Formats: sequence, structure tokens, C-alpha cells
Amino acid sequence: MTGPERIAVADLGTNSTRLLVAEVTADGRVAPLERRSEVTRLGDGVDASGRLADDAMQRVADVLARYRDIAGELGVSRSVAVATSAVRDADNGQEFRDRVRAETGFELEIIPGEEEARLTFLGATAGHTGDEPVLVIDIGGGSTEFVIGLPGRPPGFHVSTRLGSVRQSERHLASDPPEHHETEALGRAAREIIADSVPEAERSRAQAAIAVAGTATSLAAIDQELVPYDPDRVDGYRLGRADCERILARLAAMPLADRRRVPGLHPDRAPTIVAGAAILVAALQTFDLREAEVREADILHGVALDALYKAEQG
Repeated sequence: MTGPERIAVADLGTNSTRLLVAEVTADGRVAPLERRSEVTRLGDGVDASGRLADDAMQRVADVLARYRDIAGELGVSRSVAVATSAVRDADNGQEFRDRVRAETGFELEIIPGEEEARLTFLGATAGHTGDEPVLVIDIGGGSTEFVIGLPGRPPGFHVSTRLGSVRQSERHLASDPPEHHETEALGRAAREIIADSVPEAERSRAQAAIAVAGTATSLAAIDQELVPYDPDRVDGYRLGRADCERILARLAAMPLADRRRVPGLHPDRAPTIVAGAAILVAALQTFDLREAEVREADILHGVALDALYKAEQG
């Protein structure tokens, strides 16, 4: 290939449906042309019912149809869509995959947790160098991935846990605002899940953390009071553990109506941001790390890079 390829990637998460259109080069550079994200709540109720709700599936299909049109206007040569925790866990995940193909034209790949971890690490560490192991924390609506490895190499450890911000909100946060004992129980459960899922030897190996996806980028925007949201100021921002604890305490003390008005926080993320922040705090505590670098690059970038690599290999 002599030049960059224009690729569109859609990520159908438990809480949001996102689009990245980028020019991708063989040397691992991803130059975004368009980013979109809409909170579609695909995973609402999946933890309890085991099924994707019909109205949730329709919300995602409607958004994907708009994303298809955007990708077409930008002249992409390749379109990829991936689904993660909510669709993996749902009894009707295959039915949803067929519906997406019929209504939007996207060929949807339901990726296992192992592949999600690999692609997230690939995207989050693209352009990073160093010889010390890095922890990538990807907090989603239905799951949180912990991936440890050296930048530029396949990760040496990865695990997908059921620590999603939507899932944990539904399990622990019944009050508005959450009661102190509810947030304490959530934090305690998160620390226990992480400790059980990541061996101590792996936890001690990680020397630095990169946090990706909506919880981390939202906390970085809140800490800077970014209105409007500015991805250039979020990417690379360093969130201290003490900063995360402070923001968590502030958000948990607010009723939902007030959280929707917090500068830097998209109103649609207000219902799940307390759980997401609690998960990030628990992760930094359990790994004994003082800060996390927030990256805009995540699984979307990893999928784009992987699509190009696969195309070049024939």
C-alpha cells in the first residue's frame, strides 16, 4: 500500500455507540477525521434479563444508519463494527447482529473479551515507547478490561471483568444521590473483583497506567471544566488518584439532575459516571498507582490498525 487508507470503525458498547473515521498508515499512525459518540444504552437491563431490549437495539440501529451515511460522505474504503460486553452476554446477541446487517449494512463482529483486550491495548499504546510494563484500563458499561504489556508488543496479560459502569450502577446504586454505604459497597466489590482477577505478580509488574473510554475522558474533562469538550486537552491528561477520589466524592454527593449540569460531563453520562469513577479509583488503589494517563485512542484505533494489518496480509 502506497498511502493511508480511510477506515470507519463503529464500537457498539454497553452504554454508547461510537464512530471513528480515520486515515490509517502502515507504520501505525491513526489520523482521526471524524469522531462521534452517542449514549444509546444498549445494555440496559441485560444484567438482569439476559437479553437486549428491542428499543435499545433500535436506538443503536438508528445511530449506526447515521454513521453509515457519515462514513460514505467521507469516502471510506473499509467499514468495521465491533460489539463487546452487552452483546456477548445477551441471549439474543446473534439476532441483534443480523438486525444490524439488515438495517444498516454494517457487518458486526461480536468479539470475545480476549480480543477486546488485545485491540484496546493496540490502540491505547500506539505511538508509545518504553521498556516498562503498562497497564491499560478500559472501563465500559458492561465490563472493564485490564491489559498489561510492553508498548509495541502483544500484551502479556489481559482479563475482562464484569465491572461495567452500567452493570455496577444497577447492582449497587439504588438511591439518588447514592447513599454512602452504596458507594462503599461498590468500591469494595470492585477492589475484590480486581484482586481476584489480576494476580498480585501482574499487579506489581505494572509501572504506569493508561485509562481509556468514556469514564476516563469524562473525568479528565470534569477536572479541567472543559466546555465544550476538547479531545486535544483530554488526550494525554494525567489524572491523579487523589483527583479521581475527589471527583468521585463530589459526583456521588449530587442528585442526578445536578450531575447532568457538571461542566465537562456530557449529561447522558451522568447516570453511570459515579460507578465508572468508583471503578477507576478502585483500579488505581488495587494496582497501587498514583495516576493514570488518559488517552483518546482506544479500541476504535486498535480495530482500525488491525483492519489495515489484516488487509495487507491478504
